[in-house]
Amino acid sequence: MTQMDNRAWAGLLFLSVLWGGSFFFVGVAVSEVPPLTIAAVRVLLAAAILLLVLRLSRLQLPRNRGMIGSFLVAGLLNNAVPFSLFFWAQSQIPSGLASILNAMTPIFTVLVAHILTRDEKLTTGRLMGVLVGFAGVTVMIGTDLTSGLGSNVLAQCACLLATLSYALGAVFSRRFKRLGVTPMQVAGGQFVASSAILIPVALLVDQPWQIAPPSWQAIAAIVALAMFSTALGFVIYFRVMASAGSNVNLVTLLVPVSAILLGVLVLGESLELRHLAGMAAIALGLLAIDGRLFRRR
Repeated sequence: MTQMDNRAWAGLLFLSVLWGGSFFFVGVAVSEVPPLTIAAVRVLLAAAILLLVLRLSRLQLPRNRGMIGSFLVAGLLNNAVPFSLFFWAQSQIPSGLASILNAMTPIFTVLVAHILTRDEKLTTGRLMGVLVGFAGVTVMIGTDLTSGLGSNVLAQCACLLATLSYALGAVFSRRFKRLGVTPMQVAGGQFVASSAILIPVALLVDQPWQIAPPSWQAIAAIVALAMFSTALGFVIYFRVMASAGSNVNLVTLLVPVSAILLGVLVLGESLELRHLAGMAAIALGLLAIDGRLFRRR
């Protein structure tokens, strides 16, 4: 089993803060900009930022045929498919409910990794840890959001398909460590590839030139989404993956924790007993998945 060291856990916590803001940014933008257009602009801006950073760092993207194909598959599974599905779903259901469904990602990941890998097989402790963590997310966010699970089934199915795509993308992207490319190169190549996929689709489906100009709040949300939740976020994602494998998708259990703590620290929101109970369950689940709980026993 791939174990998480302290550096990987620190990266995962920082990533949860960056990705916790993505649901807010999308919630602001999707009321004015079509979902596919948001996804296309997000990956295009992220690609431009990372290409500039690579140039300043005197690094280049690998351009052999095999690597380009790998970037295309990673861009499809990690960006094009899940971004499009989640953004459309958030135009139909609350962001909080979408974040609960997003926490299904580790469950799909352990199942996919068990089937497709040799070194990340499913264990009882790992499965129990994921289920306990998911229960913690549900308790922490509250029944007011989970009560909407029975309505708008199509949007919820889109979220679940997106989490399955994330799981497949995490397992597929493990190959980049063997190929000897840096996290910055992987993220840059992935976003260039997903831009090539999403831009033609957005132009064909959304026809963004026909929509009204978005407000500065929506534009700022998309820019922040691209810079922090995407460009910086995926560099950290691939850096953590290099040492932790597909365990990196445990970040989706931490995203609601970060969102609630940011609300308490920045917006002055109250911390309720259910928040503490949910965080405790998530912590217990993560310790079980990592194996530390059972090693101590």
